[in-house]
Amino acid sequence: MELGLVVGGEVSSIEIREKAGVKLELGELLIVEDGENKLLLQVYDLRTGSQIATDSREFLAGMGLEGAKIDTEYLHGKEYTIAFARSIAEIDPDGNLSTPKVLPPSFAPVRSVNVEDLRFLTKPDNPLFLGNVRSGSKTLDVEVYLDAKTVLPYHILIPAMTGRGKSNLVKIILWSILDQSPNDYGTLVLDPHDEYYGRHNVGLKDHPRADERLVYYSPSPKDEHELVINLESIVPEHIEGIVYLSEKQTDIVNQYYNHYGESWVEKIIEGTELEGLERGQITTIKRKFENFLGIYMGPKGKIHCHSQVFSQERGDHTIADLISYLKSGKMVILDTIRLTDEAELLIGSIIAHSLYDEYLCAKAEGKISSLPIITIVLEEAPRTLSNQTLDQKGRNIYSLIAREGRKFKMGLLAITQLTSIIPKSILTNMSTKIILGNEMESERVTIIESSSQDLSTEEHTISSLDLGEAIVTSIFTKFAVPIKIPYFDDYVKKIRDTL
Repeated sequence: MELGLVVGGEVSSIEIREKAGVKLELGELLIVEDGENKLLLQVYDLRTGSQIATDSREFLAGMGLEGAKIDTEYLHGKEYTIAFARSIAEIDPDGNLSTPKVLPPSFAPVRSVNVEDLRFLTKPDNPLFLGNVRSGSKTLDVEVYLDAKTVLPYHILIPAMTGRGKSNLVKIILWSILDQSPNDYGTLVLDPHDEYYGRHNVGLKDHPRADERLVYYSPSPKDEHELVINLESIVPEHIEGIVYLSEKQTDIVNQYYNHYGESWVEKIIEGTELEGLERGQITTIKRKFENFLGIYMGPKGKIHCHSQVFSQERGDHTIADLISYLKSGKMVILDTIRLTDEAELLIGSIIAHSLYDEYLCAKAEGKISSLPIITIVLEEAPRTLSNQTLDQKGRNIYSLIAREGRKFKMGLLAITQLTSIIPKSILTNMSTKIILGNEMESERVTIIESSSQDLSTEEHTISSLDLGEAIVTSIFTKFAVPIKIPYFDDYVKKIRDTL
């Protein structure tokens, strides 16, 4: 169907006069035929066009407000909409894409994009499903995939305001990871809201391969694994950049570790004195560890934990088991709803440090190809990746993986409401961004500036994205792809109905 005609512009801003009765939308995908090739356009702005002088229009509006009848026949054809679109791809007859380098002919007809136009969007060997192509508010019957083996080590960032569907998107991605070949992908999910496994509703536990691929740890398990970690699993490097310690406190921690070895945390909580340290220094560091670990000394000289996650006597093999599961290509979900932010991140740090060290050695020995890709799902990413956190607490294992992980088959799936407080050096390393709706200008600017494609015209579009609507920008796509993400419960039901 013809929607309008090209009336002018430039490659980055093509002007289209909308046909009467048509309603073009922000983000709508359009096609202009140019000989044998097609130009794929995307609408980024709309404005009213008129052949009637402004003062005449204002006069007519005033007459209408005062009750006079306006002769609309007089206005027919003189009032219209101009759509501004950018050319995002040129498609040859074989479906190959190239960067647009030509303008469409003047007065060339513009039509809606269809499934045949998008046949270049093929399903890769390791399909990571994200959603369907979206044209404005219309969802097309064209599924959008990225190649999991290529994308995951290079990090994915999901920036959005609250209520735009971040958790729903993460569930879709995790479900798709479970679809992949066994043994190729190990995924660690730190779940501070206990929303991914689906203990009480639809979740990843409902995946057809959940019994063989999914492992769930919780402090209050039913039939699942119990999340309990022995305090002797912690070494000082695990808390680097996770907990704020002054230079002096860092020195005290190292002294305890060097003197007491694996029992160093217990000795701090017990308030055991150490030569050369003042009582006040020991008390301060003891209180800090009690607060972030949620532990305390009980009346019978035993260490207790409010969340029941850290133990003096149990959980000796938990970390080793978790690492074994991940290295065998399983998805491990940790229910950290009872933990403080720092305790949750500490557990992830313990696991990530161990994996990073192993992968580093495997790379040096030429054995890394036999290991699975590791993905760490990091909610509220600024807790470890923000400028303020890195300045105050120092570098941590998550920031190290963000910068270096791709070299060792380790990537982050980071979720954030505040992209602007993450350093540009880290944002640049997030090679795929799935952008959900955001009405905060400062956040949109940062997202646009760090995107893999030129999104300089997309501010209005990003602010207008509704629940489940997104833009995928990646070094692994030819252009930024607008998508509609399915509602997870409906997606699972649809899959179940086909089994």
